[in-house]
Amino acid sequence: MTTAYVALPDRLCRYERDERSGDWTFQTQLEGRRLECLAADGTEPNRVFAGTFDHGLFGSLDGGETFDRLETPFDSEAVTALAISPHDPETIYAGTEPSRVYRTTDGGDSWVRLEGITDLPSEDEWYFPPRPHTHHVRWLTVDPFDPDRLYVGIEAGAFVRSEDGGETWVERPEGSRRDNHSLATHPDREGLVYSAAGDGFAVSSDGGEHWTHPQSGLEHRYCWSVVADPGDPETVLVSAASGASTAHSADTADSHVYRRHGDEDWQRLEDRGLPTGGGVVRAVFETTGAAGVVYAVTNGGLFRSTNFGDAWTRIPVEWPNEFTELTPRGLVVLE
Repeated sequence: MTTAYVALPDRLCRYERDERSGDWTFQTQLEGRRLECLAADGTEPNRVFAGTFDHGLFGSLDGGETFDRLETPFDSEAVTALAISPHDPETIYAGTEPSRVYRTTDGGDSWVRLEGITDLPSEDEWYFPPRPHTHHVRWLTVDPFDPDRLYVGIEAGAFVRSEDGGETWVERPEGSRRDNHSLATHPDREGLVYSAAGDGFAVSSDGGEHWTHPQSGLEHRYCWSVVADPGDPETVLVSAASGASTAHSADTADSHVYRRHGDEDWQRLEDRGLPTGGGVVRAVFETTGAAGVVYAVTNGGLFRSTNFGDAWTRIPVEWPNEFTELTPRGLVVLE
């Protein structure tokens, strides 16, 4: 059974494939909510979390058939980032707007705030351009080798890391990006962290302490989603555009997909079965742990590649015409 969850700006789409017939079913949940992020874990496939901008955090215990709003002590209803620890599925992190980080160690029943992020020296320089009076946590990642090492992307203002489970924080390490949109690690390469940011791509090989900016061949520098090949930590995909308007707005969209291996230049992937260019908003990527397998969602639908971007197949799921005007916010696939 394959289940895909697609967070659109105003609903959650749940697609499920019957392995015997190959047919996909389709249902929507959380209609009218402003979805921001999703999280699920293959070890607990029936448990799904969805963060919304206007109504807090929702959870499902039946594989997305139903969702309930969770009682949380968050200071804000705007839940903008979620991460489930790869070391313990009961440990989950949530980020909000304004920028706060919370943690549960019992699967969402109780939460504590991890203090100190807004006490960092650069906090007064953080701002989100559409709402310059505030900022938010755009991405959270738990290091696959160390459950206490956390990576946080603030939109916009800083990359922030912790080595002690959020007791203390270090901001803006050498070379880190300021407008981090997504982060990726790899279970086979300790210390490896990739960043897709509004101010470009970056990579760290020492757990986020230092960063470099390999840009050769990357003609579009407003990067959004980044993912590494589960079978090869040196191979990475990124979605990118020339700026926010060409990334996120369907009527002005012009987004692209690039791939890089090792120290090679970036290669723009065109005519591979995944639509790019005019009218296509930036892709959101997701992997499931199988070598070479990667999923992508845009306003044009849901796609899958088994050779990490060489060729893509459009998954035959229901995709109403109105979806072509929407910009996906999140993607989770469980195989």
